[in-house]
Amino acid sequence: MDPMQLLAIVAVVLAIVLVGLTLVVVSMVRNQQQAQKQAARRAVEAEKQERSRLQSLVAKVDPLARKAEADEILAAARAEAERVRTEAERARLESDTASRVERERVEMLLQEVERRERRVGEREDQHAGVQRKLDERLGDLELTLAELDARRAVLDEAEVSQRKEIARIAGMTPQAAKAELLAQVEHEARLEAVHLSRKIEAEARRDGDQKAREIIVGAIQRLATDQTTESVVTTVPLPGDEMKGRIIGREGRNIRAFEQTTGVNVMIDDTPESVLLSSFDPVRREVARLTLTELVADGRIHPARIEEVYERSKRRIDEICLRAAEDAVAEVGLTDLDSRLLPTIGALQYRTSYGQNVLKHLIECAHLAGLMASELELDPAPARRAAFLHDIGKALTHEVEGSHAKVGADLARRFGEHPDIVNAIEAHHNEVEPLTVIAVLTQAADAISGGRPGARRESLEVYVKRLQRLEEIARSHKGVDKVFAMQAGREIRVMVQPDNVDDAGTHLMAKEIARQVEDELTYPGTIKVTVVRESRVTETAR
Repeated sequence: MDPMQLLAIVAVVLAIVLVGLTLVVVSMVRNQQQAQKQAARRAVEAEKQERSRLQSLVAKVDPLARKAEADEILAAARAEAERVRTEAERARLESDTASRVERERVEMLLQEVERRERRVGEREDQHAGVQRKLDERLGDLELTLAELDARRAVLDEAEVSQRKEIARIAGMTPQAAKAELLAQVEHEARLEAVHLSRKIEAEARRDGDQKAREIIVGAIQRLATDQTTESVVTTVPLPGDEMKGRIIGREGRNIRAFEQTTGVNVMIDDTPESVLLSSFDPVRREVARLTLTELVADGRIHPARIEEVYERSKRRIDEICLRAAEDAVAEVGLTDLDSRLLPTIGALQYRTSYGQNVLKHLIECAHLAGLMASELELDPAPARRAAFLHDIGKALTHEVEGSHAKVGADLARRFGEHPDIVNAIEAHHNEVEPLTVIAVLTQAADAISGGRPGARRESLEVYVKRLQRLEEIARSHKGVDKVFAMQAGREIRVMVQPDNVDDAGTHLMAKEIARQVEDELTYPGTIKVTVVRESRVTETAR
C-alpha cells in the first residue's frame, strides 16, 4: 500500500477517535448536570415535606406549649434544611470536581491527538521531500541516458567510416578486413593476457599463501587458550551417606519432587558422600546443583522447600549470567555495547556448540580477529566486535525460527549495530555473501577456534539435539505445562495442566507422543513416555 494512503487512513482514524471522545465528554457532562438537578430537586421536596410535617405538629400542640415547641421544631427544621443544603452543596462541588477532572483528561487526549496529527503532517512533508528528490534524480538519469545514446550514435558512425577506410586502403571487402583485424587483435590480446595472468597468479599465490600463513600462525601462537569439553553430569558432595536417605525421602517423595521441579535426573549409587545430577541442559543442571547444595546445607528437604530454593537458585543463575556477560565484554574491550544485549550474551555461558562453551568461543574469536586485523594494518576494534557477536543468535535459536546466523544478525540490527557488523554475523556460515574484510576475518576466527584440537565433539552435540527435539515434540501438544527429558533420553516426563487435560486425555497424549517420537527420531533402545496429571490445592489457616 502507498505511504500516502497509509497516512490518509491514519488521519481519518484520528479524526474518528477525536469525534468519539467529544461525544463521550458531552454525554458525561449532560449526565452530571442532570444528576445535580435531580439532587437539588430532591432536597427542595424534602424541605417542603419537613415544613408541612412541622406545621401539622404545631397545629396539634396545646396552645400553652405551642410557641416553645414550635420554636424547637422550627430550629430542628432549620438545622435539617441546612444539612440538606450542605449535602446538596457538597454534591455539587463533587460533581464540579469530577467534571473538571474529566475535562482536563479530555483536553490531554485532544492534545495527544493534535500531537499525532502534527507527526502525521511532518511525515507527509518528509515523504513529499523524498519523492521530490527521487523525481529530480530520475530527471538527471534520463538526461544522462540521452547523452549516452547520442555518444553511442557518434561512435557507431565513426566505426562505420573507419571500416570503409580500411577496406578501401587494403582493397578488401569489409567482411574480410574485419575478420583479419579481429583475428590479429584477438591473438595478440590472448597471448598478452595469458602471460600477464600467469605472472600475477604466481606472484599472488606465492605472496598470499606466505602472508596468510604468517598471519594465522601468529594469531594462534599469541592466543593459546585452554579448551574443556562440556559434561552432562555434575557431582554434588554430601556431608555423609545418611543425607542420601533424606534426599530420597519417604517412599521417594523428595527425589520425585526434586526431579519434577528441576527436570534433572538424580543418580544415587554406591559412591560415598556424593550424588550425581544428569541433564543435557547445562542451565537446568546448574540450577539443580545450586538447589541441592543449599538444601543439603540447610538440612530441611521436603517438596515445598525444594520449590522455594529452586526459584531462588534460578534468580541466582540470572545474576551469574549477567555478571559473566559484563566480564566477557570487559575482556574483549567493547565499551559501547547496548546493555540490552548483556542478558542474551550471558545466557551463552551455559550454551555449548559441539561440546565447546559458546561464550568462551566468542571471546577467543574476538581476540583472534583483532590480532589478524592488526597484522593486516586494519582497525582491530570492528573485527573484535563482529567476531564477539557472530554466535549471539545461539542464545535465541530455540525461541526464534531460522538459523543462528540470521537470528543473530536480526538481533544486532535491532539494537543498532553497524551494517558491516550485521553482515559479518549473517555471513559467517556463508548463508549470505561476505561484503567486507571484517566478515572474512570473522569466518577465519570462527574456523580457527572451532578447529583447535579437542575444542569440539560431535557426539555430545547430536545427543543434546536429540534430547531437545524430544522435549519439543512433547511440548507441542495442547495442555502441556512442563516437559523434561530424563535418564539420558530414555524417558520423557510430561506434566500437564489438570484443568485442560483429563485422565483419559493423559493416556491418549502418551500414545500420540510415543508414536511421534517413533516417526521422527532415531535412537538406541526404547524411550519411556510418562504423562503426569497432578491436582494441588492450597488453603491458608488464619
